[in-house]
Amino acid sequence: MMCCKPSAYQKDKLAYFFDMRPVCTIFVPSKINCYWKMAKALTDQEVTLLRRKLDLLLRTGKLLVESAADTNRIVRNMNRVAAYLGLPEEKLHIDVSYTMLMVNVSDGSHSFSKFQKCEKHGINMTAISEISKLSWRAIENDYSLDRYEEELERIRTKKRNYLPYVVAIGAGFACGGFCKLFGGDWIAFLFASICAFAGFRVRARCIEFGINLYMSIAIAAFISTCLAYVTTFTGLSQTPYHPLLACALFIVPGVPLINFVDDMIDNYIQVGIVRAVNTALMVVAMAFGIVLAMRLLVMEDVVIDRKFSELSIVPHDSYWVYAVAAAISAMGFSMIFNIQRRLLWVVAIGGMLAVCTRNFVNFELGFGPVVGSFMGALVVSLVAVKAVHWFHVPNHVLTIPSVIPMIPGVLMYRSLVALINMNGIVGEVTTVVSNGINASLIILCISLGVAVPNIFARRYIAKDRQRFLKAELQKRRERGKFIEW
Repeated sequence: MMCCKPSAYQKDKLAYFFDMRPVCTIFVPSKINCYWKMAKALTDQEVTLLRRKLDLLLRTGKLLVESAADTNRIVRNMNRVAAYLGLPEEKLHIDVSYTMLMVNVSDGSHSFSKFQKCEKHGINMTAISEISKLSWRAIENDYSLDRYEEELERIRTKKRNYLPYVVAIGAGFACGGFCKLFGGDWIAFLFASICAFAGFRVRARCIEFGINLYMSIAIAAFISTCLAYVTTFTGLSQTPYHPLLACALFIVPGVPLINFVDDMIDNYIQVGIVRAVNTALMVVAMAFGIVLAMRLLVMEDVVIDRKFSELSIVPHDSYWVYAVAAAISAMGFSMIFNIQRRLLWVVAIGGMLAVCTRNFVNFELGFGPVVGSFMGALVVSLVAVKAVHWFHVPNHVLTIPSVIPMIPGVLMYRSLVALINMNGIVGEVTTVVSNGINASLIILCISLGVAVPNIFARRYIAKDRQRFLKAELQKRRERGKFIEW
């Protein structure tokens, strides 16, 4: 008999995959070489372990994609999780699209690829925040694969922070806040809230029944607008037409829009274009529902048009009234986005800061609504750069709900009503184009105001986190946690 000792490389592999000391292999001349059989079995174990790691990485990315994370965050979190899993960054290739994830690990002689389909898109800020924290904890605390998988499954199956009807109430008050920001009285606030609540529940039921997302949006906008029009006959409000402006704004795709701007700036052009198309389709579906309601109910076009045209966008209430309305609207959208309860007051302050800054720059300094909206979003985003370290959440969790109350609903409806009542007269075309361009510029500036400071902070300010991550990864490499080919 002969005793053959494994090499140093084989010792590492044995200790890493089986967590046991390597033993001598006995060779029997009359039998097949047992050592090479063991080597072949080890290779199979390697492949199985590698495929499990790729599966965990894809499941992590899928949760981020389906929770409406921007593409840069998806890639950064997946790279961090890959580092925890021991997948060398130089051999890892990640491709993100709106409906598919692809991960490949390869060197000169080996290549392994896996794909993951992403279908159930929604908005879940809590899941985005928890996955980010999990990726850091896994590295710092040296999680086992089983422990990481348990934590990931817990995040995936975790119930939302608010019951469906509580979310609908929040959506209703969010639109009521919009109505107050547009100049409506408190009775109009109540009417807008009730109409938005009904529309939100209708959309939720349509989606549960399997109706197409965009058709569900159109139906919800139709129901909300019909109910808002009915309230104009009650005579209880001094501003009866304001609920028509606000009742369907819970549909505003603020998260996809800001993610689109982020992706385009970060050079994820393909995903950004898909998000832009999705945003446009949602807006078109909302407009279709509103127009259909106005036509089927045979609203008095001249009266409605005149009322919309006469609506003033100059604040006539005190700043504290607009601050309260902005806080209500921001907290309502926070519930829709499933933000943690502990952060509702933070987002409320962000909404106040955004709207008051916009009004000050717009009306007190005279720079107009476009620059005012940009400055409001910019101030909130700059504050959030520091606040994310206080509350340990991603930037968008704080910024997006805070800037939603600055959406230019009055200009959007002026443009829409002028468009459907257009008879080809030059002045009507000018009205449509002017209101449409101003509304689009304001929305674009809000998105840029949120995105630019976050991107700047991510690239130039958060270098200490990069240094910390590199140090932790070096420790893991020294402990033999990386797969070396």
